[in-house]
Amino acid sequence: MDTLATEGGAAVEESRTLSLMVRQVRFEALGINSYELVRPDGGELPAASAGSHLDVHLPGGVIRQYSLCNDPADRGRYLIAVLKETAGRGGSRLLHDLLQVPNLVTVSLPRNNFALSAEARHSVLVAGGIGITPLKAMAHELASSGRSFELHYCTRTPQHAAFGDELAAFGAARVRLHHDGGDPARGLDLAGLLRDHAPGTHLYYCGPGGFMSACAAASAHWPAGSVHSEHFKAPAPLPSATTDEAGAAGDGTFIVELASSGLQVEVAPERSIVEALADAGVEIETSCVSGLCGTCKVRYLAGTVDHRDYVLSGEEQSEYLTACVSRAVRGRLVLDL
Repeated sequence: MDTLATEGGAAVEESRTLSLMVRQVRFEALGINSYELVRPDGGELPAASAGSHLDVHLPGGVIRQYSLCNDPADRGRYLIAVLKETAGRGGSRLLHDLLQVPNLVTVSLPRNNFALSAEARHSVLVAGGIGITPLKAMAHELASSGRSFELHYCTRTPQHAAFGDELAAFGAARVRLHHDGGDPARGLDLAGLLRDHAPGTHLYYCGPGGFMSACAAASAHWPAGSVHSEHFKAPAPLPSATTDEAGAAGDGTFIVELASSGLQVEVAPERSIVEALADAGVEIETSCVSGLCGTCKVRYLAGTVDHRDYVLSGEEQSEYLTACVSRAVRGRLVLDL
């Protein structure tokens, strides 16, 4: 078998990764292929809950995150679906071009930053384009447990909608498809859908940048903790001023201190905490390097953080930061390292 299990030529920790075989590649919609990954020996895979994703390791040290979209109860396979993006960073093109049956590919253990709430009495799932992947897994889990949900799937045309047969099996009362022909005004009325919040209802949405912004605006009045989202790529960053200890605008330089050793490391404006600590011999595991996956989540003990991630909840941000993108608002951060 050909092997795509590489990470810059270095060995990957066996205990934290899996070497899986591509058993099937399937055309799902225009530009979208699904990839079925199984253990070469046919054994059971580690459990994954709806909303989980994998890191997929590609040649040249490229690592990309893809949501699992199969029924979480199916322990015999992991299924991901990938949109080939011509304007992306190249990971999806690389995967489409190279990942074939029966390649072996290295993936991480499943991680979940987009889990279903056990408290929800009804779940509203809203997907835009390839954002259907985590929400499809959620629909499987909700249907299997007999919980109330509705799924709205927004695409340009029917030909852009993936997993048609599987989604139809949930029934027309649960799944509604919305095709706008390229004009969002002709698609799903998000404001109308989300105008009223019924107690116990939770919203989950995932899709491209403009879609995410529209969902956020339409649900801004929903109660805290009832809205959940997952970005596939980081939105354009908002301007953020960093201040020094005196409160005046600074150049963005700050200090990170390690609580265990007292080591202090300067983080320059163009460097991340991860990069600055690596220069000092302190390695923090990363994956997306965009504040999307939570791999580099670190507890902080002192300091004011400029959180620039898209994965930690407000409650988590009171204790943790993502070292790949977060910075200090004032002079110094003390990390629990």
